[in-house]
Amino acid sequence: MRSNIRSSRNSGRISAALVLSYVFDWAIIIVSAGIGVLFSIQTPNKRPFSLSNPEISYPYVHKEKISTAVLAVCALAIPAAVIFLICILLVPGPTVSKSIPRALIWRRKLWEWHTGWLGLCLSLAAAFLLTNGMKNLFGKPRPDLLSRCMPDIANAEKYRLGGYLGTDVVSAAICTNTDKSIMDDGFRSYPSGHSSFSAAGLIYLSLFICSKLAITMPYLAPSFYSQDESRYSAFPSRRPKDDTPSSSLSGEVVEPSNHNDAIIAARNQAAAPPVYLLVFAVVPFFASIYIASTRYSDFRHHGFDILFGYIIGTVTAIFAFRYYHLPISQGAGWSWGPRSRDRSFWAGVGVGTYAGTKPPKALKKAEEADLEAGKGAKRPLVNDTPTEATPAVSPHEA
Repeated sequence: MRSNIRSSRNSGRISAALVLSYVFDWAIIIVSAGIGVLFSIQTPNKRPFSLSNPEISYPYVHKEKISTAVLAVCALAIPAAVIFLICILLVPGPTVSKSIPRALIWRRKLWEWHTGWLGLCLSLAAAFLLTNGMKNLFGKPRPDLLSRCMPDIANAEKYRLGGYLGTDVVSAAICTNTDKSIMDDGFRSYPSGHSSFSAAGLIYLSLFICSKLAITMPYLAPSFYSQDESRYSAFPSRRPKDDTPSSSLSGEVVEPSNHNDAIIAARNQAAAPPVYLLVFAVVPFFASIYIASTRYSDFRHHGFDILFGYIIGTVTAIFAFRYYHLPISQGAGWSWGPRSRDRSFWAGVGVGTYAGTKPPKALKKAEEADLEAGKGAKRPLVNDTPTEATPAVSPHEA
């Protein structure tokens, strides 16, 4: 009976609770982006400024090098398309044997595609929400504010709020420009939205490409990682048994030498990837730097505003990538597997993970009955993590 329970618990069927769990993830991301949009149309705090401040005296450039529409294409549409193509064409990779059913292969492709887009949207939504919220709170004037403002110089004293030794500070009411959108935008310099959004999307894409193409600094894994190469395969429970000895993850057989065998074995654990692959990974990163730089040359942001916005986007990109993907140097290009059906919304105190299954009630009752009958010590409950004995389709092979 216990074996039947284990089989039913690990059958890999997709439950409604699991689907709703990820639908809820998408809903939160969409709502967060919607709140960011609401922030972007609200009137920001308008910080008083000095008419003699050269830092806000630059000309107003009507045609930006990177418009908002182009930014959306570069930071959202292009990364989404590249992620889709990589997942469809390259996943699950060369570790898959010919005996793997095509349905299971496509299931893995779709899962990697889903987590790739989920992480991308989480990164962008978080950066968009944080940036627009901060813009309204701080209300910092842009470098081209005076050109937008067209101040009423003749009545400047009327709008004077204070100052010292000729550094008079005036309120935003001194502006004669009646275009509300232009004026509101003139007080949204900090932090830079183009910088944060481009970094959030394009740095995430760079991380995704590095993960899928194994582009990383050569990494020496702990010994227990190098014992079994099947740990890195797409479907470890379906790997054929191979007793051929090897001393490296690539399967290369290392001949004995008169040198320290431990060092020889270590140097065969990893190698530097080809430089041409590195180009694919750094192009999105360099593109994000260019987009951020245009905000300075277009007189839209001060230097610190651009730098801080870029930091926001970088942080959200790294966080979102690691939230849904294994570390680049250790994860062999895979995302984390799906949550357990039993832990789709809640794991509970003391569990520590959203993978695995809860002990079935029937098995719990059987264990309790054994204890009451004095048949021996309590047997271990169902394992918390999938094992090599997991039949058919394990949730972590989705």
